[in-house]
Amino acid sequence: MDDDSRSVRWTQRTEIPLFVASLVFLAAYATHVLATDLPPFWHVVCLSVMLGLWLVFAADYAVRWRLSGQGLRFVPTHMLHTVVVVLPLLRPLRIVPLYEAVQRKSGQPRLSLHARVISYAGLSTLLLGFSGALAVYQAERGAPGATMRTFGDAVWWAASTLTTVGYGDITPVTPMGRAIAIGMMIGGLALLGAVTGSFSSWLMQTFTREGDERPPGR
Repeated sequence: MDDDSRSVRWTQRTEIPLFVASLVFLAAYATHVLATDLPPFWHVVCLSVMLGLWLVFAADYAVRWRLSGQGLRFVPTHMLHTVVVVLPLLRPLRIVPLYEAVQRKSGQPRLSLHARVISYAGLSTLLLGFSGALAVYQAERGAPGATMRTFGDAVWWAASTLTTVGYGDITPVTPMGRAIAIGMMIGGLALLGAVTGSFSSWLMQTFTREGDERPPGR
């Protein structure tokens, strides 16, 4: 069996379990950040779960790298894989490969490209917003001069940042918080552009199709 076939089989077998693991990772991180009144033992449990799952993600990355046979070219050609290993909070963004794996198993008709882009961008926005709010809240909480005092403030800031509104009433003051903000701005612009472009393309195709179907002389 060649490397391509083994790589495809590995993806089919692991994509759904890894997606579930990514949600568990996100839940453990949210518990660690938000449940401040938990006993120290449970925070250790959350950190242990996160470390264990990160090792699983790293092992999956190593296997994919080995099966690809691309050597160092694997890193730039599989940028999303690389990013979610470095930043495992973004692992749930691999919703598109998960969707493909489910469709291959169920044999159901696939959604149109436009519907896939819009649904992926919508889910990605929610996941990115929640993950970013958690991360920036952890970085800003208790910092001198911080305007982000509650997780609700962090969610408000994440929503205004991802939608490129940027009210400015809440801003990160720590270096880590500002680094997260830059990533959120870039992600927000990319997702907003994907949704806008896909929706515009769908409208153009719809109007063009209606024009072609219109009887002559009208």
